[in-house]
Amino acid sequence: MTLTLAGCTTMAPKYERPAAPVPVAWPEGPAYKQTASATEKPVADIPWQEFFVDEKLHKLIALALENNRDLRAAALNIERSRAQYQIRRSDLFPKVDASAGATFTRQPEGLSATGRADTIDQYSVGLGVSSYELDLFGRVRSLKDQALEQYLATEQARRSVQISLVSEVAVNYLTLAADRERLKLAQETLANQQESYQLTKSRFDAGVSSALDLHQAQTSVDAARVDIARFTTLVAQDGNALSLVVGSPVPAELLPSALSDTLTALKDVAPGLPSDVLLRRPDILHAENLLKGANANIGAARANFFPRITLVSNVGFGSDDLAKLFSGDSFTWSFAPRITLPIFTAGANQATLEVAEADRNIAVAQYEKVIQTAFREVADALAQRGTIDDQLTAQQSLSDATAESHRLSQARYEKGVDNYLQVLDSQRALYSAQQNLIGVRLVRLLNLATLYKVLGGGSE
Repeated sequence: MTLTLAGCTTMAPKYERPAAPVPVAWPEGPAYKQTASATEKPVADIPWQEFFVDEKLHKLIALALENNRDLRAAALNIERSRAQYQIRRSDLFPKVDASAGATFTRQPEGLSATGRADTIDQYSVGLGVSSYELDLFGRVRSLKDQALEQYLATEQARRSVQISLVSEVAVNYLTLAADRERLKLAQETLANQQESYQLTKSRFDAGVSSALDLHQAQTSVDAARVDIARFTTLVAQDGNALSLVVGSPVPAELLPSALSDTLTALKDVAPGLPSDVLLRRPDILHAENLLKGANANIGAARANFFPRITLVSNVGFGSDDLAKLFSGDSFTWSFAPRITLPIFTAGANQATLEVAEADRNIAVAQYEKVIQTAFREVADALAQRGTIDDQLTAQQSLSDATAESHRLSQARYEKGVDNYLQVLDSQRALYSAQQNLIGVRLVRLLNLATLYKVLGGGSE
């Protein structure tokens, strides 16, 4: 490795981006649909206002971006890192200080050259440079580069927080919509079950139905009541979760009524190529910034082995008479260069270099792990995306079939062909199929939101 020693370079090793430890294409197989062409707009370039088309969801995301405390803390971390970078950058320039002083000294007779007690007055003003390091070996510049990468990493961290926040608002919004629809279905089922129970009770009182039929009808009523209580709790908890992520109470007019009203709340996206995702996801860029910072630290550690030159200088005026401070021969100056060469440090410099190199290797491993995790997240989302439409179609068909089965069993029971157990079984099957249909619809929408997130969308 060649190192160029000049005032404008550092001793840090040349940075080379590690090869991505993932395949060059997304997985293929029965679970994956054919991906769109590469001409599709990259997901990272699709603003969340275009991807989430529901107006209520738009307003909630905007509120969250304004009020969420995690995002606010991330923005403040950027300000802190910017200040830290400015501190390191300022070390590249001399610090010039202005000074003014006065000294009054009384000398007794025994110390005075004249043999008489005397008072000496001294006045001075000047400009001075204190301990300015000539960065011949790039130590200060390496530290500045590390601070810069840290600052850039915090910006990527903020973008990651925003992506997660946008996705989390959507997930909570859709989950609340689904649980509200489940609650509504349970309430409608309870009303139907109560009517059926009253009919069965009338038949029992008339001696047409058995006590078994009456108690079976009662179990259906009680099961619906249990679900109503459960979904009422979930709806309340979903509302609390949505308020937390938004960062303020959610206005009632922005709450979803049912999942069926939000089935078009999201648009479909194309995954693109893995290389596009790896270049655009802010968590990967964050890890790479940290890796570059660790690489720069090696330059600072290497520079510790070489001489360090510092300059101290001062120019100004001095006089024993304040009125003559700026006249006559009162100009003064001083220049004190100092060179420090490490000879024996008990292995401290070598250990510092080894720590910096170990930190760089750790950063490489972490960078590669982030890439692998990102690839897995996208692959999982694509696998679900490739099968969820088939699952939704099958679940819709199952729901329609169980609805028809329930209608027929009810008619056969009323005509005395079947017992009430058949009606009860068909009611339970229909209710379960309808609840599962809501669940599959929710999974499909959540998959779109997840895919948008893991492909780097929502940072702008």
